[in-house]
Amino acid sequence: MSEPEPVTESYAFACMMCGHGWEQSYEIHHHVDAKGRPFVTYHTGGERVPSPLTRPTCLNCGEHVVRIMRAGQVRSVESVRQRQRSRRD
Repeated sequence: MSEPEPVTESYAFACMMCGHGWEQSYEIHHHVDAKGRPFVTYHTGGERVPSPLTRPTCLNCGEHVVRIMRAGQVRSVESVRQRQRSRRD
């Protein structure tokens, strides 16, 4: 039996320590081990990476106090910030 096609999911992240925000998409590969138990692996840019849901790391400061949100959250906050900046200028 072949494994199903990977599923792509995207998440938004915000560091609670430094305020850095970013978004990342992951290919999620579903597998079954030798004992028949299902497990998943996460991939980004063709590389296997740790699950972003277990212990995310801030890309800016390296801390692990990171909030995970649905994709689009960082972009929407950034667009509000840009509008506010342009009004001040």
